[in-house]
Amino acid sequence: MTLLETLIEYLIEYRWSLLVWVTVLYAVREVLRYHRLRHFRGPWATAFSSIPHRIATYTGESHNWYREVSERYGPIARVGPTSLITSDIDVWMHINTKPGYKRSDWYFKPVRIEYHRDNLFSQTDTKLHDERRKQIAPGYSGRENLELESTIDTLVLDFINLIRTKYLSTPSSSSPIIPLEIAKKIPFFTLDVISAVSFGRAFGMLRADEDIDHYVRLGEQGLRLNNTLMALGLGWLVKESILGKVLGPKPTDTSGFGAMQGACFRYVDDRVRNVKDDTRRDMLASFIRHGLRGDELRSEVLLQLIAGSDTTAGALRGILLYVMAHKRVCVKLQEEIDAAVREGKVDGGEDGVVSFAAAKQLPYLQAVIREGLRIWPPVRNILPKDVPPGGDMVMVQGKPVFLPGGVDIGVSTLAMHRDKKVYGEDADMFRPERWFEPDQERLAVMTRVNNLTFGYGRWECLGKNVAQMELNKVIFELFRRFDLAIANPPKPWEIMNTMGIFVANNMLVQVTAR
Repeated sequence: MTLLETLIEYLIEYRWSLLVWVTVLYAVREVLRYHRLRHFRGPWATAFSSIPHRIATYTGESHNWYREVSERYGPIARVGPTSLITSDIDVWMHINTKPGYKRSDWYFKPVRIEYHRDNLFSQTDTKLHDERRKQIAPGYSGRENLELESTIDTLVLDFINLIRTKYLSTPSSSSPIIPLEIAKKIPFFTLDVISAVSFGRAFGMLRADEDIDHYVRLGEQGLRLNNTLMALGLGWLVKESILGKVLGPKPTDTSGFGAMQGACFRYVDDRVRNVKDDTRRDMLASFIRHGLRGDELRSEVLLQLIAGSDTTAGALRGILLYVMAHKRVCVKLQEEIDAAVREGKVDGGEDGVVSFAAAKQLPYLQAVIREGLRIWPPVRNILPKDVPPGGDMVMVQGKPVFLPGGVDIGVSTLAMHRDKKVYGEDADMFRPERWFEPDQERLAVMTRVNNLTFGYGRWECLGKNVAQMELNKVIFELFRRFDLAIANPPKPWEIMNTMGIFVANNMLVQVTAR
């Protein structure tokens, strides 16, 4: 009798005993998992199962579920057998700065862009993450990219020209309304910007008014697919060597994300081959100068294209929608913009674009951007971190709370940014005037919370400066030149939360010249 046959016979003979032992071991494991977080409140099922969390993710409502859990069960609440969530600003800042915390594999590994390789966002080894961050941070800062702002200015004008030449409506009885599907045009702008500042050449979507190689459409499909797989607990499937190689996007694809990957890699390789004769000072040049090479270099440039486009596009959509929906805000914003133009704060006349420095001096514009990012955070990932193995003590509203090792803790972004204790009873309302709060201590707290939109500590978004520049320039120039109106107020857009990033469609806008 072979060893395999002996084993099979043993399993058959003792199958009931084995079943009992497996059941006992499973029950012991579940009791231990429950016991570890027994002091934290949450929906009763989350003590034993991740199903409630998975359902919220699958339906695209995880951000609302996190908020409901936080508001009902407190600043640290339970969302799974070994998972917590916090809406407390001090706890979240502590987690993002204290040594010992690391990104959780269960979340960050499935969100890899390339199935077999980590980038700055998916890297869960904190030491490797910090080393990579030091290499690429100078390129994001703008200090080593001397043409950053002028590049963005050119693409802002391309965006304005696209609207003016193809989507401008005339308010007369005989002229048809030409709706602008701005949810789709905004990614054209953000992808053109990030490709131009990353490696010196825009994709050209704005000038073509086309989703070149279906980057946008298939990228959104990829987000939906990843969200579904994550919700079902199958996110690891397409990241495994065999399935990932077969099912994942490939640089040899002729369209979609794989085609973007291929174009990106070819351009990077060409720049590396000619690096001695290359005098450009863009992000790619900075990465090369600081030692990135080969696959690591390709991966980080690819990450820029994805992370730098979707997040900024989400922020622009949200801010524009809320301004259009509040006439009072729109009028005050345009009055400030008009005054800045009259006072000569915009160089180049009609064909000029407001400088970032000048835009930052406009108080109401800054209040609108802050309030837009607060009421509609563009990224609502849970971003879980593993608690250090020995556990950690955190202060929650002046009281010490122990976080045990072996669990992870994420953030409830919506609960944090709509906290009535911080922002007042009207925290669910869009009101830019709150940023002129006379109480300086309260304003300081509000600002600290608002700054967390871009992350904090070692995991803060490196693209913050680029995103802020885009937001300031686009919002200023759109409302300077056009009047924008929601074409379908009962349903201004169709959105879905996919891995914390919002996919948006049918955001129809009527645009008229001012």
